[in-house]
Parts: sequence; structure tokens; C-alpha cells
Amino acid sequence: MIKVRNEYVNREISWLHFNARVLQESADKKVPLIDRLRFLGIFSNNLDEFFKVRYATVKRIVDAGKTGKSVLGGERAKDLLEEITKIVIAQQSRSLEIFKSIEKELEQENIFIINEKEITEGQAEFIRDYFFKKVNQELMTIILNDLTEFPLLNDTAAYLAVKMVMKKDHANHHGPNRYALIEIPKGIDRFVELPKEGNKNFIIILDDLIRFCLDNVFTMFEYESISAHMIKITRDAELDIDNDLTKSFIEKISSSVESRKISDPVRFVYDKSIDKDTLQFLKEKMNIVDTDSVIPGGRYHNRRDYMGFPSLGREDLMYKKIESLPVKGFSMKGSLLELIAHKDFMIYTPYQSFSYVTKFLREAALDPKVRTIKITVYRLADDSQVASALINAAKNGKQVTVQIELQARFDERANIEYANQLQEEGVNLIFGVPGLKVHSKICMIEREEGEGIKRYGFISTGNFNESTAKIYTDYTLFTAHEGILKDMSKVFDFFETNYKIYKYKHLIVSPHYTKSTFIRLIDNEIANAEAGREAFIKVKMNSFTSYKMVDKLYEASRAGVKIQLIIRGICCLIPGVPGMSENIEAISVVDKFLEHPRVFIFGNGGNPKVYISSADWMTRNLDFRVEVGCPIYDPEIKQELLDTFEISWSDNTKARVFSDKQDNAYRKRKSGEEPIRSQFALYYYYQKKLQS
Repeated sequence: MIKVRNEYVNREISWLHFNARVLQESADKKVPLIDRLRFLGIFSNNLDEFFKVRYATVKRIVDAGKTGKSVLGGERAKDLLEEITKIVIAQQSRSLEIFKSIEKELEQENIFIINEKEITEGQAEFIRDYFFKKVNQELMTIILNDLTEFPLLNDTAAYLAVKMVMKKDHANHHGPNRYALIEIPKGIDRFVELPKEGNKNFIIILDDLIRFCLDNVFTMFEYESISAHMIKITRDAELDIDNDLTKSFIEKISSSVESRKISDPVRFVYDKSIDKDTLQFLKEKMNIVDTDSVIPGGRYHNRRDYMGFPSLGREDLMYKKIESLPVKGFSMKGSLLELIAHKDFMIYTPYQSFSYVTKFLREAALDPKVRTIKITVYRLADDSQVASALINAAKNGKQVTVQIELQARFDERANIEYANQLQEEGVNLIFGVPGLKVHSKICMIEREEGEGIKRYGFISTGNFNESTAKIYTDYTLFTAHEGILKDMSKVFDFFETNYKIYKYKHLIVSPHYTKSTFIRLIDNEIANAEAGREAFIKVKMNSFTSYKMVDKLYEASRAGVKIQLIIRGICCLIPGVPGMSENIEAISVVDKFLEHPRVFIFGNGGNPKVYISSADWMTRNLDFRVEVGCPIYDPEIKQELLDTFEISWSDNTKARVFSDKQDNAYRKRKSGEEPIRSQFALYYYYQKKLQS
């Protein structure tokens, strides 16, 4: 049993348990071998972001002299920092065990990851040539002893901490040791493929390639021995935006992103085999304090780079790529607008093609009758077809309005670049609402038809991003429903006149109505249960942290409402507790694709109400963001959402059960039950729909 306060699981601890599920994927021998390595990379990348955001937030509470119990589910902030560090040390240790196991299995497949001590004479020549041609000129090397101030370390980089034990006649007032830092270059692939030997593949990690060539870096020093161990820091990623009224919003965000480089460190990770005197030297120079998380790790850091581990042409060691399916009756060959005018359509990426989104925008960009295009942008692909279509539309004289969220965490710099590019091409940009992030996923066009204007649009649970659409599961609804699009028009009006609060007949919009609407829908189920009618709630989300909504589901459970939750990440609710949540079941599915949709289903006395949304039940989504949820009116699409929820709920292969134990136990199969892996079953479901 983990510590629970006030009937909730602490969100930071729950998040760490989610990342443990990612780590489980890297340990699962049924997952293809190279993809297991990539899950290790995802685990590490997640952990980096956790420390930049969540750990940093708790540390700020401690630094402010507060306990934080009211916002941390009953935990004291200082105790929580210690608990986090303890869990992370255990998880890091487990990840190293898993990596060693994967390494052995790779060797059985004739893939060898070698270090600088295992290099053959033939490989040495290739490595030195590679070093001088590609690496040497990219190295940033700093001699530390002579500096009065320790250099500013980049939290996105990893460093080799170098110790040189000087020859006696070359030691000076700095003592017998010289220390240096080498920043691992980010512009060079972390994994260097060496010449193949027969059917054997050899890879050396860039860190070890540099270690092998240390003599070539420090040729001017006379030393007896030299060693290099990896370190890295993680900094607070909070944006502190100044109030200078003379600056534009883009300038303020740009300045804040730059300031992030010098924000306080919150985690220091080091190779546990580093010499004690080197570690002590670094900690003193870097002013590492008690509230920082100090993590002894393995030989390599920035394991997030394993997300890009080379395929080596071994498709048999990776998940088979699926071909995104078309939507029946939604032909890409003709006009999408013409089809949407008569019927709603929905896509579920990556099972179905994201190309419908870009086709919709391209068609709108060229259609002479289209007058305006309005869209919200949160995260775009590096080479975005969506942005290209919007620029094309502006060049064709359309009035294009883009609400771009410059504070999308870790995408601020990319969104600033896109904002500048779009602005230069004549696109009208809106930079959000003061005090709120815009996280909604909506697009609307206005087209001249007959003597009036007809609206078309789409609304999604995920970003309009071609890259993530290949690995994130998300629903997107295309509609010409007059009421929905009239409401959507009000949302865009709110972006420009946000002192005015609008009323909506169809859409569920944060921050004004999402919480109250869902509470009303839950109350309806409670009333049905108390009247002896069937009552149920089925929810699929990324994370569930709002204590207000947790309490509401506890109330519904006590009234007899049957509740099923599919929560990929954080879940502060504790299901299955007698007298509190005995009618609530909750699972998490972590598999090949990242589960990203938000779907809400309410029994409604036998006529289910179904919604998709951009909002999780988190305080930030309910109260501090502009989010949009949409009712599903089309009977076929409503049934499709009911079907796909049931398929996900039936998973007995990749589903983990939430309980008060928080042990990430896989759901047990009943006697004689066939194995169901929901992501594969969903693809089969959509294949069958095409054949019907």
C-alpha cells in the first residue's frame, strides 16, 4: 500500500507509476527488441520533463516555505521531494537492469553496442577518422580549474566530466588534478554505426567514441591518467514572463525561453562510478543543495536518445508499420466539403488517415467560395503541411486567422518560429487569452453558398500534427452542424474579445462551463441510479487529477452509478474501495501507440450522451485553459465511439489495473478468455468497417 491522504493518490507519485508502465514495455519480451530500447528512451524523456515541470513545481513550494498539502493530495512538499527521489533512484536502477538484458538479446541478434575498451584495431582507424571529420570541431570543452565561476550547463545536454591526474612535475597551485567538461554535441547522431563485419552490426555511442579520443582533445596537458564520467542537470522549466508593456507577446515568450537556460537546477544525475573527489568538486562548484534531487545513475545519460536508436535494416526487430485506413464513404478523390455538407465524419488516427485534415485545409485554401479559415494551433510538426496549407490560403486571398499558443510547453521556440513565418505571409495571428492557455483543437471555415454563408469545421482530441498523428491515438470530427459551428465561431470571438463571456448551446468550453457541465451530467446519472434506472459513466482520458471531479465520481459510485475509467497517465482517484468507490473500475493501456483521446459517455437513461474533448479532468484544463468539448449527434459515429471504448475496455493484454496497491498489475484473463490487445483489435475493427 502506498501512502494515501484525503482519499487521493498524489499526482506526482501517480505520474511516476505511469512512467513505470512505460518501463514495463521496455522489459516486455513480447515487444520487438529495438522498440524495447525506444521505450527506454521514452521513459527517460518522460523523466526529464517530469523534473523540469512537476519536481520543479514542488521544489518551488518548499523554497517558498509552504507545505503544499492542499494542492498535493495531503502530502507535505518536503516529504514528497524525498519520496520522488527514492522512487526515481529505484526506477533508474531497474532501467539499467533492463538495458543490460536488452543488450544481451541484441548480441544474440548480432547487434553489438561496444565501448571504448572493446574497439578493435580496424575499428580504431574508422573511429579516429570519424572523430576528426565530424566530432572534433563540434566539441565544446571547458577547463574548470582556472574559472572563477562555474559555467552555465544546458539542461538539454549531457556532459563528460573529465579528470586528469597530472604528472608530479606538472601539478600546480590547483592541486594534482585538472578537471574539465566536454558537452556531448547534439548535432551528431548519438549512435555511430561502425563498418559491418560479416553479419555482425557494431554500434558505438558517441560518448564512448569521445572517450576513446580523449588523448586527441587534451594533447597540451601532461597527465598520468585521464578518465571521463557522464553528468547532466535538469532545470526548472517554468516560464517567468515579464510585465514590460513595451514588449510584444512574442518578445516576452522569447525572452522567457532564453531565461529558462539559467533557471534553477532541480536534478543532478551522475555516473555512480565517478571518483568521489570529482563528484565533490562538481557539487561544490554547482551549489547543489538538499532540495535538489541527486541521482546516482549509469554510465550513459540522456537515454531519451534511444528513441532514435537506428533500425539497422532489422524490420523484424521493430513493430510492423500499419497502413492508415480510409474512412468509408469519405473519399479523398472528390470534395470533402461536399460530403461533410450532408453528413458528419470522424477519423481515429493512426488507424485512419490524418490526410483528411490536410486535404480539408488544402481544399479550403483553393476553393474560390471560401472566405475565412480560423484554426487553433498548439503543437505543429517540424515540417507542417497544416501551416503550409494556411499560408497557401492566405496567398489566395482568404482571411486566415490562427490562434497560436506560444506557451505550449517545450514547443515555445518552434511556435515562435511558426508565428513569425505565418505573420510574414499575411496570416492574422492571435496570441491567446491573458492568464489562460489555449489548448482547444478546432478549425472552422466560412464559405459562400447561395445567398448566405455556410460553415464547415473539424474538432479534435489531439494536435493538428502529421508526425504525432502516426503514433498518438486521437479522434477528429468533421461537421457542418450549424449549431456546433455557431458555437465554434463564438470561441474564436472569445479569443479576440475575451472580456466577454459567451453562452454555448452545444459545445462544452473551458474555463467557464466544462466543470459545471460534466458535474451536471454526473448528477443526472446519480438521479437515474437513485430512481432505480440503469446509470453508467464511461470515460477515457490522459490524466485525472481534479479532486473536485474525483469527489464527484466517489459520490456517483456511492449512489450506485457504474463507472469505467481508461486513464493512460496520472489517476488521483482510488477505485474499488468499499463505501467510497466500489462501483468504479479503472485501467491504463500503454502499448505501441500513445493513447491520447478524451471521450466521455453518460448512460442518460438508455439514450447515451457521447462527447469528445481536448480537456482531461485536470484543474489546469477545467479552470485555466481554453478547451472545447463536442457532443456527438450522428448515430453511426456515436455507435463507433461506444464500440471503440468497449474494445479498449476489453483489453486483457496491455491493460494495467488501478488499485490502492498502485502496483501496475496487468489485468488477469478470465478462464478460457481469448487474449485481447485493444490497439490491434481497433485496427481490425476499422478494417471490418470498410468491408461491411
